[in-house]
Amino acid sequence: MSSHPVVRVRAYDDGVSARTLAAGVRQVQADLGVTPDFPADVEEAARAAAASPRLPDNDRTDVELLTIDPAGSEDLDQAMHLARTPDGGFLVHYAIADVAAFVTPGDPVDREAHRRGQTLYGAEATVPLYPTVLSEGAASLLPGVDRPALLWTIRMTAEGERVDAVVERARVRSRQRLSYERAQALVEAGAGPSTLAVLADLGPLRMAREAARGGISLPLPEQDVDVVGDRWRLEHRTRLPVEEWNAQVSLLTGFAAAAMMIYAGVGLLRTLPDRDAGEVQRLHRGARALGLDWPAEMLFPDFVRTLDPARPRDVAMLMDLTRVLRGAGYVAFDGDVPAQARHAGLATEYAHVTAPLRRLGDRYAGEVCLSLCADEPVPAWVHAALPGLPGTLAASGRRAVAYERAVLDLVEAGVLARSVGETFSGFVVERDEERPTRGHVVISEPAVQTAVTAEHPLPLGERVTLRLVEADVEARRVRFELA
Repeated sequence: MSSHPVVRVRAYDDGVSARTLAAGVRQVQADLGVTPDFPADVEEAARAAAASPRLPDNDRTDVELLTIDPAGSEDLDQAMHLARTPDGGFLVHYAIADVAAFVTPGDPVDREAHRRGQTLYGAEATVPLYPTVLSEGAASLLPGVDRPALLWTIRMTAEGERVDAVVERARVRSRQRLSYERAQALVEAGAGPSTLAVLADLGPLRMAREAARGGISLPLPEQDVDVVGDRWRLEHRTRLPVEEWNAQVSLLTGFAAAAMMIYAGVGLLRTLPDRDAGEVQRLHRGARALGLDWPAEMLFPDFVRTLDPARPRDVAMLMDLTRVLRGAGYVAFDGDVPAQARHAGLATEYAHVTAPLRRLGDRYAGEVCLSLCADEPVPAWVHAALPGLPGTLAASGRRAVAYERAVLDLVEAGVLARSVGETFSGFVVERDEERPTRGHVVISEPAVQTAVTAEHPLPLGERVTLRLVEADVEARRVRFELA
């Protein structure tokens, strides 16, 4: 579940634009004080760990796992095998990379991970949480090799309701690595591993259950950027069904983990405060301004599901709705369960446990669940770290947003650099309630969202014509005016 669009940038050669992109990203990293490089002692410790992982005795290489990720991904956190049970239900095996098999509390890799907090994504210049010898090598669930993992086993009814869940350390081996596009093509052709056909049944069931409990996932379009020669090209891409189904398996695991930790009174949850009535009323006003039908008796989550990211006015509403999902955070507890333990966007308790190669907190939450399932005490190093994790993760989250935004600003300036003086058509998707002459416009071609200030109140939801007056790649600045 995301509260902002995903941006994917691909450079296909070493042309002028690719070199400009690389130089711009290096400057973004310098401005934010981040780097993909690691100190020498961290790299040395990571290489040593990669050479001698702590492989568990529990051999589950018989489980025919596969991974589904964006094309070109190497940091593979999750691998799955799904099957039907004799009673018509589902059996989910979900393997999660075991970072603790390589990283020792307090070692150089661990200390650096606490400093970083999470992997930063932007263009092809990823700033990883762990050295790539681990995150894209020895710890990644790459196909055809044995890996240490946290193997979740989740049993479900035919209606997609979770019956029980358990997690254990195991040695696993993924059989196949699929991109989203390849997985979707196999599903549509009725081909490929049986897991895909089961996923196509389970995913919609879980999405229906999400709707029934009042959870929401915003279908925000992604922005794809191709950099070839001296050209930049940016367009919107809607998410494939298999991406949504894949996300539902991850959410399912996070719900199971949260239930375990709440029952035991110890853990780390991902939370989001409930929406207040005033915010929902404001969103109703925004829908009316956009000419969208939102009957008073229709609940907020049901309205979200009527929106189509292929329609410009719906995109405007989706962008406005991202405000509702802001304010997500983490809460750690060791004793009493906190009063605010729910994630309002998901309408239940939830924990991040499925991306330990990319998020620091997942390693700790996973260790708590392992201990609870084995009926063993939670490790002392986990207890000691829990109180400080929410602050560490909040800081890294802010840094990630700033990094993604700066890279997107760079890319948009590059895409538009040749078009200064030209006019573009777009929709006003956001208008400041206090200063209605300020807002944001989404341009469909190229796929750019830009801030605009006008002399008169902006017509929310209406089409406007903009003239590009500046596109400075070095300054990462784009400026439009109403034509």
